[in-house]
Order: sequence, then structure tokens, then C-alpha cells
Amino acid sequence: MFVTTPDRIEFPSFESKLATLDNVLAAGLFAQIAAEVAALIETERSYLPAHKKGGTVAYSALREKAPALVSHYHSATMRRLVSRIVGAEVKPTPLHDESSCSVLFYERPGDHIGWHYDHNFYRGRHFTVLIPVVNRGRDGGLSAARLLAKQGGRDMEVATPPNRMIIFEGAKVRHKVTPISEGERRCVWSMTYCTDPRNLAFQGVARRVKDTAFFGLRSLWT
Repeated sequence: MFVTTPDRIEFPSFESKLATLDNVLAAGLFAQIAAEVAALIETERSYLPAHKKGGTVAYSALREKAPALVSHYHSATMRRLVSRIVGAEVKPTPLHDESSCSVLFYERPGDHIGWHYDHNFYRGRHFTVLIPVVNRGRDGGLSAARLLAKQGGRDMEVATPPNRMIIFEGAKVRHKVTPISEGERRCVWSMTYCTDPRNLAFQGVARRVKDTAFFGLRSLWT
């Protein structure tokens, strides 16, 4: 269950197309999610020179290995919570989109992702939801990796402690994650929602190209 129901939460403003909500999952649910993430040993490593280096477990793998993550991604409570924050009714993105529900791993020195937008491959507005599960530095605090977002022409740091929800309209908010250091680990549950998850033919092709870069050639047939 969630800490509280979406009908009783004091919602943050989404005027800047980015919002955060602390301690979003109840302790028992967060522990269950953390246990599933800890059991994900095999990750898809991707390296795009000068842009991205890190590991990912895609939606197709999570459906087999992390049923709690997938179940809560689809839950009416999660959809209602996201809808209330962004001010529009949202739905999960399709099964064939490997980024619909995934886990991102920053665990080797230099793992990062450069400045980018989360491109929208659908007819409706598209939102990215992040919930850090692990963010551990060498000194017991948070890792050196920082989520930065362009806001009002300036770089704004968005804190990413475990169990904080970060939600933004990825096609409109440019963002990056700075490199992680030796001996640190950061694991993030990533979800995407859309007001209209249908897509046009060219959008479907573009989505496959993106998934191939992050998840390998098998994405060409999803």
C-alpha cells in the first residue's frame, strides 16, 4: 500500500513540469520493492559514447522477475496518484515499450547519462516517474550521482533519496545524471505514463530504435 491514498495527499505543484513527493511508498511495500530490485542480478549494460553508461532491466524481464514492481506500476492507486499530480488522466504505456517499467542501475564508476529529453513516442502527453530504491555513497550518505534538470534556464539539482517520487514531463524537461563514483550504487525504479498511449507508425519505429540502443536488438521485434 501507499503511505496515504491519492485523495488525501497534499499535492505538489506541477507548473514547472516537474514535481517530487517524499516517502511515497509505505515501509512494507518499499521493502518488497527493494527485495525484488536486489534480486535483479542480470542487467543490460549500455554505453553510448559521451552520453550514457549504465545498466538497465527492461519491462519484459521485470514481468518475469519482479511482479510487485509491475503490479504496482499498473495499479489504480499509482495511476490515480500520477494523474492527480500532473492534472490529467494517465495510463501505462504499452507492453512492447521496454521503458514502460524498468530499473536503472548506476553501479560502476562513471555510470551516468548526459543531457537529454525523454522523447514522446505517443499521441498523448508523456510522463516519467522515478522512485529511487537504492542511493548509497561510500560514507553512508547518498552517492555522488546527481539528477539535474533545466528549470528557468538554470541547472537545478533534484534530490533523489530512496522512496522519493520524482515525476516530470520528459519531452519538456531536459535532464541528466552525473557520474557515480567507485564503491557507490544507485538503483532507480522508472515508469512511464501517457494520456493517450496510442502511436502513429513513425512513432512506433522511433520507439524501437530507442529501445534497441538501450536494451539490445531484441527490441526490434517488440
